[in-house]
Amino acid sequence: MELNQKENELLSFSEKNRELRKEFDGLIEELKQDLWNYCRYITGSPWDGEDLFQETMVKAFGGLYQRWHPTNPKSYLYRVATTTWIDYCRKQKRVVGTLEEGDMPTEEFIDRLEVEEALTHLAVLFTPRESAVFLLKEVFSFSAKEVAGIVHTTPGAVYASVRRMKEKLKETSIKEERSTNVKASPQNDHVIKAYLKALSDGDVEAVLSLLSDDAQNDVGLGFQEYSKSEMRSGSMQFGLPGFRAEPFFLWEKPVIVVFNDDEEGAKIHDIQYQEVENDKIVYHRSFYFRKELIVAAAQELGFLPQVNKPATDW
Repeated sequence: MELNQKENELLSFSEKNRELRKEFDGLIEELKQDLWNYCRYITGSPWDGEDLFQETMVKAFGGLYQRWHPTNPKSYLYRVATTTWIDYCRKQKRVVGTLEEGDMPTEEFIDRLEVEEALTHLAVLFTPRESAVFLLKEVFSFSAKEVAGIVHTTPGAVYASVRRMKEKLKETSIKEERSTNVKASPQNDHVIKAYLKALSDGDVEAVLSLLSDDAQNDVGLGFQEYSKSEMRSGSMQFGLPGFRAEPFFLWEKPVIVVFNDDEEGAKIHDIQYQEVENDKIVYHRSFYFRKELIVAAAQELGFLPQVNKPATDW
């Protein structure tokens, strides 16, 4: 009885939290696209950038209770993202770098680089802190003072670092290798092939039969389910739409793309991937609620994103 009461109290708390989260999302809506781009370029990968973006959203919302002063939402979000990425790099024993001052001008530079080309090289050529400085200062229009606060350095080091990075970018030629997003066999795995068919057929029982009892369903910034029974009574209780599902390579990763076909053509409804062990899906990840990633993926694959779909407000 006591456990049920605690569970109900926690459920009530979660519902209140979701309402607050919705309000928080509304406050930062206009900042999300640029923040996602920042996460993508500082990590050097759309997938790693998506992970960083999601973690930033969770941390930024969860950490607001610690702010007792008026907070600039843009600076706050980029600070959380930058700190999270640098901390991750430190844990991976990567050199995060130091930022030294030098005899460099403190005014804006007249000779600007082609920023789009530079962005593709940052994660390869520079340390995480250097990449953060360049992106924040040159791409996302923070002042040197603001950048210094975010990456924990001095304005002089910001100016000097940007100048050195621009010179290095001018001198460096990197051949960009673009991945081909061709349709591929779904990892040559009979479980994934069976999942594709069941998903396209809208067959809930067939999908559930492919899941382990303790499979996790991770729907980024939407919800999480920790077992097959939770999925049956939760996300799948009203069935599946039966949209066409096909395998693709997207940014060098095998994924499943779910399409909604209408009079305007094929639109990306969802992007998913699964982990399989012992002939069972043990982990399922969906990007259904991830507007920024789906829009970028649609551009990469040459399709339209589906922006009008249930439980989203795009």
